[in-house]
Formats: sequence, structure tokens, C-alpha cells
Amino acid sequence: MAQFRLLFSLLSLTLPPLFISGVSSGTFTLLNNCDHPVWPGILSNAGISQLSTTGFVLQTGQSKSLNTPSHWGGRMWGRTHCAQNQSTGEFSCVTGDCGTGKIECAGNNALPPATLFEITLDGYGGLAFYDVSLVDGYNLPMLVVPQGGTGDNCTSTGCSADLNGLCPSELSVTDSEGDGVVACKSACEKFGSSEYCCSGAYATPNTCKPSSYSELFKRACPLAYSYAYDDKTSTFTCAGAADYLITFCPSPSTSKKSSSGSQTPVTPDSPATATPNSPSSIDSTMVYEGALDSSSASSLSSSPSTLFLHVFRSHPVGGAVAIVSALWRLMMMTHHF
Repeated sequence: MAQFRLLFSLLSLTLPPLFISGVSSGTFTLLNNCDHPVWPGILSNAGISQLSTTGFVLQTGQSKSLNTPSHWGGRMWGRTHCAQNQSTGEFSCVTGDCGTGKIECAGNNALPPATLFEITLDGYGGLAFYDVSLVDGYNLPMLVVPQGGTGDNCTSTGCSADLNGLCPSELSVTDSEGDGVVACKSACEKFGSSEYCCSGAYATPNTCKPSSYSELFKRACPLAYSYAYDDKTSTFTCAGAADYLITFCPSPSTSKKSSSGSQTPVTPDSPATATPNSPSSIDSTMVYEGALDSSSASSLSSSPSTLFLHVFRSHPVGGAVAIVSALWRLMMMTHHF
């Protein structure tokens, strides 16, 4: 804690007041555009209270809006092929299950594989940081569209491709009902090696590189996280009061709405909205805290991919920010959440 107090003291002394903008609250609308029911699951980051609902069902065409406080951060995902056991009353899902035996996830994380939407509303500089991640595998197409926020990097992201149809046989998950491939595991989840999980000797950006499996995900969904250090084209930020529309099974022709309100016919998987050398590229290191708590960590101990920390970066502000960034990077290397 002393390290964090020192860091924030340095931030307050070195960063211009205009850079520390007001934080934004959020309204999240989850829409099911699939031809089957989806049971969204929601998990708050460690140390943040769970929302009033952490699990519910959306029939085809249904949506539900959730209001969150300005400091909220967490993840959302869709569960599929869910049912309640008629004898025991236990609720379970073939993909994205959170292991509570109930429709509410109540502080539990998604069991991989699952497509994840991750966000921190009150991030560095008051910005909302968000991404769609396939690091824990894939089960559903997902599109996230910010509405009302500002910034060059405040734009749509997600994965509208059918990765289940592209999934290598060694990573595929099938169900017992004969529905074919219903999810695609990550290489980390399947093989558990340090090289695939970016752990041990591979726990830095210099040593952890894309694998043939993560590159398959990246080719299909260029804007989604494909492995732990896939930051430059996969992290997005919004300033101001942005709302977020999260669509399961978006139409491939879905247009994205820019922060200025104009419609641009770019598909959500187009890499044109985020390039490593664009002005909105992020250079000073920030870390997104994986949404794990004691109730979920034990159930995910066999999945090293759920324990990674996304490395977020933000616009450089001269030498002062470089110093603070170096301190933050050092702290994050030594501090365990």
C-alpha cells in the first residue's frame, strides 16, 4: 500500500490537471442477437461490490440495461447451452458456466472457454479502458459499441467471426446433445504450458510471443485480445460519460458508430480502427486487474490463462509520466494482486 500511495502522490505532482479528467459512470445494455438463449454472467473486479444482478437469461432479441457506479470495473460474458437439473435443481451451462449451480454467478468467474468483455470505468486519467478478450478462449461472437464517449480510441471492438467453425480439433469443445463445436479453448487452457500461458520464463512481453493458435484467433478477430500481451490493437479508451452496447451474435454487417455520431461501414473485426503507430497508441504502462476473488480463484486453478494481467498503456505526457510509468511498471512486476 505504501508503494501505491507513493505512486499516486507522484501522479498528483507530475501530471497536468487537465489530464486527470472526470471519471465516468456507465450504462451497459446487453442484447442477444443469437438464434438461441444466452445467459450473461457478470463479475466485478476484486475489491469492487458485485452488481445487483450477476446472471440472467436473454431470449432471442431481448436486451437488458444495467447501471454501474463510476468506479466500477469487471467483466461480462455469455453462457450457452444452459439448463436446470429437474432432480437437483442445479443450474449449469456447457460454456461460460460460473459454477454456482444457480443462474446468478454471485462473484464467480467464467469457466473457460468464454469470450470476455473487460472494462475499467475509472482508469488512468479518468478514462474507461475496455477490450474483448479471447485469451480465455471463445464461445460466442461479441460486439461492444461505446455510445456517447469521446476520444480517438473510443470505438467499437469485438469478435463477430464464428471461431467455433474455425477451431482446431485439439481445441474444440462439443456438447453431448449433438450440437457440434460449441466453444474453442485457448492453447493455454488446453496444454497448460508456460509458453502458451505467458507465465514463468515467458511472463514478459519480450519472452511471450503469439503462438500459431493465438494468431488464428487474431486473423479472425483483429481487434480482440488473442494472448496476454496483445495490447497495441486490442485496448480501447473512452473519456466522458459513455454507455456500452454489448451484442451477442452481432450481424457481420453491423456498422459502428463513431464518437462523433457518424456511421462508418467498417466491420467490428476490421483492424483499421486501431493501429500500433496511430496517435491513440498507448505508451506508458497500466495494468488491468483480472477479475478474480477468493470464491472464483479456486475453481480456476487449473486455468493459468485466467490469471493474466492485461497491460494497458496511455498517452505519454513528457518525462514526468515516463518516470511514473517506470515506477508503476516496477511495482506491477513485484506486486501480486
